Amino acid sequence: MDRKKDGATRRGKRIRLITRLRYGLDNTLSRGPAGLIGWLALFTVILVLGATMFIQYAGNDPDKDFIYILWNVLYQTITPNPVDPKIGSNTFLLTMLFATLSSLLLVSILIGILTNAIDSRIQNLRKGRSFVIERNHILILGWSPKIFGIISELVVANLHQKKPRIVVLADKDKVEMEDEIRARVAHTRNTRVICRSGSPMDLSDLDIVNPQASRSIIILSPEDDDPDSQVIKTILALTNHPDRRAEAYHVVAEIREPRHMEIAHLVGSYETKLVLASDLISRITVQSSRQSGLSVVYSMLLDFDDDGIYFVAEPTLIGKTYRDAVQAYEDSSVLGLLHGDRDVALNPPMETVIAQDDALIVLSRSDNTIKLAKPVNLEINDAAICEMRPHPTKPERTLILGWNEQTVHILCELDKYVAPGSEALIVSDCPQGEELTAVTGKGLQRLSVTHQMGDITERVVLEALNAQNYDHVIILSPDNAGGIQKADALTLVTLLHLRTIADRCGRRFSIVTEMMDARNRKLAEVTRADDFIVSDMLTGLMLAQVSENKHLMDVFNDLFDADSPSIYLKPASHYVTAGQPVNFYTVVESASRCGETAIGYRLAAVVNDSANSYGVVLNPHKAATITFVEGDRVIVLQG
Repeated sequence: MDRKKDGATRRGKRIRLITRLRYGLDNTLSRGPAGLIGWLALFTVILVLGATMFIQYAGNDPDKDFIYILWNVLYQTITPNPVDPKIGSNTFLLTMLFATLSSLLLVSILIGILTNAIDSRIQNLRKGRSFVIERNHILILGWSPKIFGIISELVVANLHQKKPRIVVLADKDKVEMEDEIRARVAHTRNTRVICRSGSPMDLSDLDIVNPQASRSIIILSPEDDDPDSQVIKTILALTNHPDRRAEAYHVVAEIREPRHMEIAHLVGSYETKLVLASDLISRITVQSSRQSGLSVVYSMLLDFDDDGIYFVAEPTLIGKTYRDAVQAYEDSSVLGLLHGDRDVALNPPMETVIAQDDALIVLSRSDNTIKLAKPVNLEINDAAICEMRPHPTKPERTLILGWNEQTVHILCELDKYVAPGSEALIVSDCPQGEELTAVTGKGLQRLSVTHQMGDITERVVLEALNAQNYDHVIILSPDNAGGIQKADALTLVTLLHLRTIADRCGRRFSIVTEMMDARNRKLAEVTRADDFIVSDMLTGLMLAQVSENKHLMDVFNDLFDADSPSIYLKPASHYVTAGQPVNFYTVVESASRCGETAIGYRLAAVVNDSANSYGVVLNPHKAATITFVEGDRVIVLQG
């Protein structure tokens, strides 16, 4: 009972006036600078009125009325000035001195409040929380090392755009993002990059970057333990935003694991194109390992600095065949057809008739260079065209050095290409029994896989493997190295050892090397330019390309699919006679007779010259004359 009585007494206790004033002051101060300035204004009014009344009633200045005294005190408080001793009594002078000292204190406090308010506002602006008023901008949600390559590519793509803008929203400090972009992206040219801090999964943070007015949206997979869940949540936040725009978004998102593709498709629906990074890298790795120079071709197709892929409707070709279309352009190369804004058909049968709603898939320098050639004699040299030769297949041996999360995908993809009876040996420094069981459980049809323990950075281990006896060698970036730079360093050491072994035995063999940081590619190229590097940079390039045109997703999916038409580098002697001058129209005609689409060539004389794209020439001028020699290759679409 005593406790209850004591509690009731405390609840009923009268609150003193000073407590109420202090409480009111606290609430006012919590409102920020405006509250503080309000209190200063109130104190100034009390000071001026109090000083005026004190002089009026306690001073000995009968010649000064209330208004005169009020004005002098107010003026002295706002703008302290020296006071003439002869203008009033001692009371008047002392009061004015007090007003002067009080004014200095009040002005100092006011300056401090304003300085802190301005500084706080600047800091808030630097945190990147202000609304983006841009329209038709490219929005990047999330942050990863790929962002620098994406921005660099988009800058090139935007060269002919008017006031292009790239807006980045990531859960990272705005100033840090801007500093890193300036350090890693050499020139943004006419493109302005705007950074904002916030979570892409938060609806209020998404509103800051104005996705409703965006041209396209790129969602990056974060460097996290569960990146796909964050990407899916971001897609969900975009597509289900209560204030979203009526028209469809153009979203391209990166997914790491195949098992998450179904739910991502369900959430993103028709608005989202998904890039499965592991699948993309494994496909390019396998195809590049089997064809020297193919990684250069893919890099050029994905890079905005080189010729790009465009979709163009050509009314004059309606009713004609695909074979007519491949010879219709002199400075562009036809890759296939887009049927009705939906179905992509690369290298369709040559007798395919172009319909009313078909668009041509064209490789060209820009959309302005896609122009039909004038109807002239193509000067095809029929005498130089070779008969189609059979290409017998035989079992292949592949050596895979290292192990990471891509290995299972690489083995499954390799099984689609090799002949029955082919072998793959995996060498790594950690046991992979469960993973290999999972691979064989997937039902490999043509490929048998074995694993051997060993440190691939040791020369003795590599020499014992007799790498020169394998048809293809793949070096994978280890995922247990403890960081990107250390992983690339170990990969580079392995590559150097292999090159030394190849030089010693006098036999060159195909090597494809995976590296995580694109900047380390230049270090790897010092060993030999023919060691083609596959890195996550390709994922960034593909995200950038699809963000510019959603139909490119279907084109690249077909190019990288073993069951669809793919790119091959075949001996030029299979198409035209070596040593005989021909134009590229002749090469295109020869490939057409084989049911293939020729889009370029590779010259053996400059395969080690980076300035000449390692000998790769895509979309050559068809009327120009060229003489192929043994070792040169023609780049075709086949299948």
